[in-house]
Formats: sequence, C-alpha cells, structure tokens
Amino acid sequence: MIPRILTSFLLLLCALFSVSGSASLFGQGSNSQFVPVNQAFAFDFSQQDKQLTLSWQIKPGYYLYRQQMQIRVQNATLAKWELPAGKPHEDEFYGKTEIYPENLTLPFTIQQAGAGAQLTVTYQGCAAVGFCYPPETRSVPLSAVFGQESASAPGAPVATPPMENSPATTGTPSAAEASPLAHGDTSAVAASPLAASTPSAADAAQGAANNPSATAAPVDEPTSLPFSPLWALLIGIGVAFTPCVLPMYPLISGIILGGSRKFSLGRLFMLAMIYVQGMALTYTIMGIVVAAAGLRFQAALQAPAVLIGLSVLFIVLALSMFGLFTLQLPSSLQTRLTLWSNRQQGGSLAGVFLMGALAGLICSPCTTAPLSAILLYIAQSGNMLAGAGTLYLYALGMGLPLIAITLFGNRLLPKSGPWMQTVKEGFGFVILALPVFLLERVIGDVWGLRLWSLLGVAFFGWAFISSLKGSRGWLRVLQVILLAAMLIAARPLQDWAFGHQASAASAVHLKFQRISSAAQLDQTLQASGGKITMLDLYADWCVACKEFEKYTFSDKQVQSALSNVQLLQADVTRNSSTDSALLQHLQVLGLPTILFFDAGGHEIPGSRVTGFMKPDDFHQHLQKVTP
Repeated sequence: MIPRILTSFLLLLCALFSVSGSASLFGQGSNSQFVPVNQAFAFDFSQQDKQLTLSWQIKPGYYLYRQQMQIRVQNATLAKWELPAGKPHEDEFYGKTEIYPENLTLPFTIQQAGAGAQLTVTYQGCAAVGFCYPPETRSVPLSAVFGQESASAPGAPVATPPMENSPATTGTPSAAEASPLAHGDTSAVAASPLAASTPSAADAAQGAANNPSATAAPVDEPTSLPFSPLWALLIGIGVAFTPCVLPMYPLISGIILGGSRKFSLGRLFMLAMIYVQGMALTYTIMGIVVAAAGLRFQAALQAPAVLIGLSVLFIVLALSMFGLFTLQLPSSLQTRLTLWSNRQQGGSLAGVFLMGALAGLICSPCTTAPLSAILLYIAQSGNMLAGAGTLYLYALGMGLPLIAITLFGNRLLPKSGPWMQTVKEGFGFVILALPVFLLERVIGDVWGLRLWSLLGVAFFGWAFISSLKGSRGWLRVLQVILLAAMLIAARPLQDWAFGHQASAASAVHLKFQRISSAAQLDQTLQASGGKITMLDLYADWCVACKEFEKYTFSDKQVQSALSNVQLLQADVTRNSSTDSALLQHLQVLGLPTILFFDAGGHEIPGSRVTGFMKPDDFHQHLQKVTP
C-alpha cells in the first residue's frame, strides 16, 4: 500500500515539474511580472435600450493611450460623443500624449441600430515600467434600436440608415456574453502608434474609405482652429500693409466720401465702418458657405490623402507670396465687379455698403493667397461658427487702416517702400505654418516637430537676411536675437540628424535579419549553424522597444556579447494576422520581448526578456544565456 502511495506521489511531482518546465520554456512562468492583456485592461460592455456603455477595468501600474482609442460602427447611428480628457503623459519618442491610468467608462446613445448592428472598438496600452501590448480589437453586438433621427450629429460616426420592418428587440449583453468576445481581425482596424505615425494609419484610412459605415477615430467635434480670433484680426491688419493694398486706401477713402463733400467726424466714421461691414459681410458669408461644405465632407477631409493635398495647395499659395507667380481673379471678372462698384453713389450708406460688399470679391494679388489659404483651412475644419468669425475678423483687420485714413487723412499712412514687400513675404511663412499643422495628423508629433523646426529655421534665417538691409543700431541687436532663435529652432533637426546616424550605425553593427512568420522563424532556426539565436520582437507603438534600440543595443559591451549570436528581428507594428499568429505561437503577451534559442532551435528556459532592460542588466543576462 505504502509503495503504491509513494509511486503516485512521485508521478504527481513529475507532472507538476513537467508543467512548470513547459511554462518556463515559453517564458510564461512565474518569472514574468506582466499579466495578460485581458487582465491588464478588462473590457466589458452593456446596453440598456438606447444607452450603450463600454468600460475598462485598468490594473494599477498600466494605462491606455487616448490617441489609440478607435470606434467603428456598422448598421447603426450614434449620437454625438467624445472621449474624456486623459492624464498628460510624455516620453522621449512620442512626445506629449494623454493616457487613462484608471478605470475608464464610455457612454454612448444609440439613435438607431438595425439587424446585425455592431460596434468595433480598438485600444492599446502599456505597463508603466516599460511593456506594451499589441492593439486589441473587440466587437460589440448591438440590440435593435428604432428612433426618429435619421442622421447623427455633426462629427458623429457615420452609419448606414436604419433597416425598415426590422423586428424590435431588446436586451442587455451580460458580462458573461462580453467575456468570450473573439479577438477581431485587427488588420482591418488601425493599429497605429501614437499620433498615427506608422503605416497602420494608412490602413485605417483605407478601411474607412472601403466601409462607409465605419469611422476609424472619434471625430466628435469639428476640428478646432489653431489660431485665436486675435490672430485673424492681426492677419487682416498685416495684409492691409502689403504693396497691393495699402497704396489703394487713399483712393478707396475718396470714393467712399463721394468726392470733395465735407462730413462731420461721426459721419466719416459711419461711412468708413459701413464700407468695412459690407466687405466683412462678404467674407463672413464665404466663411459660412465654405465651412458648411467642409462639414458635409468632414470625414473625407480628414483622410491622409486629402490632408496632404491641402498641404500642397497651401505651399503653392505661400510661394505666390514670395513672388514666384501672381495669383488673382481673372481680369475680366475684376473689371465687371469694379465697374459695378463704381456705379454706386459715394457718401450714401447703402451705396458705400454695396461698395464694400463688392470689394470683398475683388481680390488683389497680395490678398488672394492669404484669403484662399484661410478658406481652404476653414473648409478642412468644418466649423461654421469659427469660419464665420475668422473671416469677419480678417475683414475687420483689413478695414481698420482704411477707417483711420478716412478719419485722419494720409498723415497716418506710412510711406510706401520695400518694407511692404517684406510684409508680403512674411505672410508667406504664416501660410506655410498651415500645412505643417495639417501634416502633423498624418506623420505624427515627432516628424511634426521636425517640420516646425525646419520652418522656424527658414523664417528666422529670412528675417536675419532681411534685417541686413538696414543700418540702424537697434537692428544689430535684432540680428543677434534672430541668430539665437534660429539656433534654438534648429535643435530638433540636430537631434534627429545625430540620433539617426547613431541608430543606423548601431543597426548595421547588430546585423538583424528580419523574419515575419512562425514558419520563417523555424526555417531560420534550423539554419543557425550551431549558433545561439536571439529574436527581438519590435513594433513602432512600443516605446520600450525604441529604448532598447537606442540605449541597450547600441552599448559596446552588449554588441560584443552578441557578436557570435544569430540576430533575428520581427516587426509586428501592423499587428496583422501573420503577426498575431507569430506572437501566439511564441506565447508573447506584449513588447518588448526578446527570446533566445539554442543551437537545436529550442527556446532556452529562463532566458526570455520582457520589458526594458538597461545595458548593464542586459549584458549580465547575456553572459548567463551565452556563456
């Protein structure tokens, strides 16, 4: 009896050791300090009639990226919604972002949902100590909802119309129904890194274009303008001092007054203000119409291809301000508008108002480019209120010098000269700022900062060269300030140039061989030539992966320890089905993860690295794995 009990006990111990060894072999044993993604970010949902709630229970020490939260709907319409503000977060590689380090709840109101309606949510997060999970995609089935609304609020996700004669159904998916949600095909949903700086952003845009009932990001509000109303006013004032506008103001003032008739100061102010208001009305209407058209096509105007196209147009408009070519209305149209304006009676409120309204349509070569740039930008923003206000203040800014000249005469008018051409060229740089602002959404904050740096260097360099034409003493102080500003603006470009060279040199020295699938990994391991193999799993959305690349893999001791090791790397940025299959085959929770295989192609027990390691710690680990 006792021998039988001892035998059973020994068999049980062997089984336990076998399970433990198997877990260690794949790196998922007790040595891993990180939990699976469904424990780090426990996702659940519930629906009560029209109210849908998505929730995440976020484990302490972990966080979700706000920029990575993407919602897509199919055969349903949601009311206007927005993501809550996150906690500010900043790192070396992705700059300033927002994160959710605590439990998150997103409420939605369903305006209508037809048969087969569903909501797809994609999210991605990391552990605070330096470990990131691949983007997760979950599908949420929606119960049928019937409502009066046939269209969602501006900026809400686009959806197909409700299906007619659908049976009314109600129900609330329970947590039990939510828990077994299959991991959706993330290749159809954007899995972009921060600020959409990877190829996955293009995939998301293409997916949204192919599926009109889907939205790849929470476009909850019209795009806010980066300029305050004060900027619009100042731009209008600045345009008034360009060589095509300022010399015309005395002539316009005389036309407004209707010749040599005398008026009181109050009457003069009234006539000038009425003229400006007529011009402002034209611009305001243009702003409303263009913004309304932009709002109608808001989703399409946010596509990367459209943003790039608008940026090219802005650059062309800016080049016209530098004198490369002249941009204005056709001369025949300008002549007709001018003749119609000349028929109006000066000195009368109605005639002056109509003169101003027509003047808003007559664009000179100096005003065409700034006005076109503002109109294109307003169309892209889709904000009708901001569009109307911006154009009104722009027109008011242009009219303020005219009001001053009408009241006080030419004695307030500065003398014409080369300085007016300098003002015109300065507005070329103002227009160049708009494509940088738009391209940031496509290329990300890091490359956006580099473009701002390049624009800053160009502007301060141009200002320095322009200041050399003067001989006044205070210009020497200004030149020193401009040189200092140019050096400061160039700092991001310097970091990029030197950092890129260091990274390139490090990558060449390490000689990584890229693999993309489990089958390719097995083939490469079999051809290792008796060497130990290191597999680095990398993704652009993994901050710690970039830290490994910049700090650890560039260390001389680490490179020396890896000199006789076969180096493999798999880039799983796109999180495609092949990438997911590879991670599942290797039982990888997230990144960075580095695996070591012996000469026979088997993973070395206890050698797996998860999370960032400093160079010294990683070197000590290599000494144990590769004696």
